[in-house]
Amino acid sequence: MARFMLHLKNDKFKPSNSRELVHKARDLCSDMDSSIRVARVATKFVEFDVEVEKEKLDLLIGKLKPIGELDNARNIVEENMEKETGIIDGINYFNNERFWECHEAFEGVWKQCYGREKELVQGIILLAVAFAHSQKNDYLIGIGMLGRALEKLGNSPTIYHNIDVDRIRTKIAEMQKSNTLVIFEI
Repeated sequence: MARFMLHLKNDKFKPSNSRELVHKARDLCSDMDSSIRVARVATKFVEFDVEVEKEKLDLLIGKLKPIGELDNARNIVEENMEKETGIIDGINYFNNERFWECHEAFEGVWKQCYGREKELVQGIILLAVAFAHSQKNDYLIGIGMLGRALEKLGNSPTIYHNIDVDRIRTKIAEMQKSNTLVIFEI
């Protein structure tokens, strides 16, 4: 079986619907040899992490139509990419609320970093993971990760490529103070 990240268009679901959506998706696909791992709910899409035989992907997507129309499907495989490409992809994924994929892209960057840069990238990864948890309605876990993200960002440079690290630190501090997760762009 192959692993896919499916994004279905969303205009009505909230992270609090995550658990019910994963159960509904499993029910809709119960007659297939597939696995629906998790549902994450973003503003514009519902993200499903699924496993299915490649040749049955269209059938699975069809069965999920009652939840939403397909926006994007991506086969998940470990990619070796240039560091710059990983950073650009990571920023794009973060800014489009595709936090799990952001985490994956920056993990590829992280593997190519050393020293202080490695910790800075890990801070960005932890922030993305915090937001991915919020998309599953696991706000407390997400809020708990903010401290670790801030610690990893430490006193790193103000700008990392096109990312305003000072702004991220400020946003994290604000979220910690208010005990809420507020999505923003990097």
